[in-house]
Amino acid sequence: MIDKQIVYDIVTEGLQDSDCFVVDVMVRPGNIIVVEIDNQEGIDIERCEKLHRFIESKLDREVEDYELEVGSAGITSPFKVVAQYRKNIGNEVEVLTRDGRKMAGVLKECDDQAFVITITKKVKPEGSKRKIEVEEDINLTYEEVKYTKYLIRFK
Repeated sequence: MIDKQIVYDIVTEGLQDSDCFVVDVMVRPGNIIVVEIDNQEGIDIERCEKLHRFIESKLDREVEDYELEVGSAGITSPFKVVAQYRKNIGNEVEVLTRDGRKMAGVLKECDDQAFVITITKKVKPEGSKRKIEVEEDINLTYEEVKYTKYLIRFK
């Protein structure tokens, strides 16, 4: 079976002088290699094709046969790397925490250990008859989160 780290190193080399980053590299049974990449603007088919050719130039099918898929990280797929969080600052995201809390809010900021989302909730101020909307920042570490993904809303 083809070694995942070897493929990861090839992909990293292939993206070295570009604005793209690696989201995931998988090597499934039967030497099925799946590579996901992304960048700030989104990935087009030409970029995937170029990386596909680069990877093929570095692997030898005569030594070990494989199937290769190169694509962009899906818009509805959970984030896998910090660069995806950075890309989506200012966008609405859905978060499911490991303790089962599900929330939606705007991704405000992130660093290598944690991120902040701003949620809007309705609260009833003391002495008021109606609830008002207030914003609250929620700080979460990546370890606390089961998944975070871009939230698509149709209004």
